[in-house]
Amino acid sequence: MKTHQTRQCFSSLLLSSFAMLVNPVYVESTVVLAVVLCVHMAVWNQHSWCSIALVIQAFYVQHKWDRLLRSGGAVFQFRPAANSGIVPASMVMPLLGLALREKCSASGNVYFERFSMVVTITGMMLALFLSLIALGITRPVPTNTCVIAGMAGSAILYTTKQTLTVSEVIEVLEVLLIFVYLCLIVLYLLPRCFTPGEALLIVGGISFIVNQLIKRSLNLAEVKGDPVNYFLPVIVVGSLLLGVFFALLFCFMESETWVSSLFFHMMTAVLGLGILMPWLSLFIGRHPFMWLLDFVTFNDRRLCLLGYWVFLAVVATIVVLHQNYQRQSGSKKHQASTVVRKYFHLIVVATYVPGLIYDRQLLHVASVGCLAVFLFLEYVRYFRIRPLGQLLRQLLTLFLDERDSGPLILTHIYLLVGMSLPIWLFPGPCAPKGILPGAGGLVPYAGVLAVGVGDTVASVFGSTMGEIRWPGTKKTMEGTATSVFAQIIAVAMFLIFDGSINLNSTYSWIVGSITLVAMLEAYTSQIDNLLLPLYLFILLLL
Repeated sequence: MKTHQTRQCFSSLLLSSFAMLVNPVYVESTVVLAVVLCVHMAVWNQHSWCSIALVIQAFYVQHKWDRLLRSGGAVFQFRPAANSGIVPASMVMPLLGLALREKCSASGNVYFERFSMVVTITGMMLALFLSLIALGITRPVPTNTCVIAGMAGSAILYTTKQTLTVSEVIEVLEVLLIFVYLCLIVLYLLPRCFTPGEALLIVGGISFIVNQLIKRSLNLAEVKGDPVNYFLPVIVVGSLLLGVFFALLFCFMESETWVSSLFFHMMTAVLGLGILMPWLSLFIGRHPFMWLLDFVTFNDRRLCLLGYWVFLAVVATIVVLHQNYQRQSGSKKHQASTVVRKYFHLIVVATYVPGLIYDRQLLHVASVGCLAVFLFLEYVRYFRIRPLGQLLRQLLTLFLDERDSGPLILTHIYLLVGMSLPIWLFPGPCAPKGILPGAGGLVPYAGVLAVGVGDTVASVFGSTMGEIRWPGTKKTMEGTATSVFAQIIAVAMFLIFDGSINLNSTYSWIVGSITLVAMLEAYTSQIDNLLLPLYLFILLLL
């Protein structure tokens, strides 16, 4: 059955994509449509039909957003040299919810099945809201697009009424309200950092996390599950509070003085020790430091993994210092090359693969801790907090690329998040013994495959050996082909070293999924470190 679905999905992709190779946006949208059709054929319910309606209206709305960006008519300043990215970003949360619901339904977990439905509807509502903004500020009013968006919105609202309870609808509206306020704050304070699609994906995800954390904090008696899963929401909310508070504060006072720097460090300590630690202890039932100490020293393997990761962190630091030394000595160009930047992808692959094979819980906690450190250091760099602010600015400037056009440097954070998302999103309660059958066994490896292996090989081989370019892009066919081939080899290696993976004759589905995501990498202008792992995660989860 899955082999037949695979052939239908990917044959439809080939027939439609080559007919529209002139415009990269069309091909990107076609790849996303192929993924939507794959999910629809695997799930086949009311929500999957709504996802088809959503992707059609998103395609029309994306052209309105692109026109607004080119004409400068958008309300906020978005990242230049990229399209709006509405189509790929709009479909992530709905498709993720559909795929998670299918797994939870098969395992009989009713609670997470309902939760997945909320994720799906929330993603659709956020996408519709962003569409309404574009239609509201476009002049003259695009009648055809308004009709299509109205039809899609009506179908989604009707399905919401039929499938969600009143409390679940209220939960969706709460996320939408948080999203509106966060968008106003983030896009005002951080101009040129995001495209509209990236803002939808990132701010929408943060809004959902904030709402879930508030909901669980108000119902502590119902809190259950693995304590590991509560670290990420607390860290995300704490980092958000810290960033928004000091971004507003430093609008009215100088941030580079020692007084301001001391106040920053003091308030960070107060937030971490006085608010976040007690907050986290409510969820895990113990003091977080004591829990972490017992967790890390649970066995010798965890201590060995931590030692190995510290060694790799030292290696990465040496690479940064060495590249800056060469820049100062004048033996290198001002900016690091693509090949040099991909060194960090290889280091991250060497970090994640042993963790995925031997201890995924430790990798989960370590990646959340690393995210907290990265965000804190970016705040220090952005606000020029002494004594490290200016030094971090000098060190990281070398590794800027065209996507770091705003005041923040987010490339390394995107890399960490993209590699970690499949681990953070893994549906543990819906997986018997923590393992998914078939292609689902590769779900935790989606970040390693899509970003660590695929994107790295495509960039290195495409920039050094590629000659035939995909029409309308700078990416090469050689880079895409070697990316697919390298990911297939990586899957074979994972099968050898990870005995928990049992593909059960789903090889054609895996190859097709890898190929789809590789095509998306070739044509998207969005942050591929975020999009690619999510789409591969969704396809492997089916």
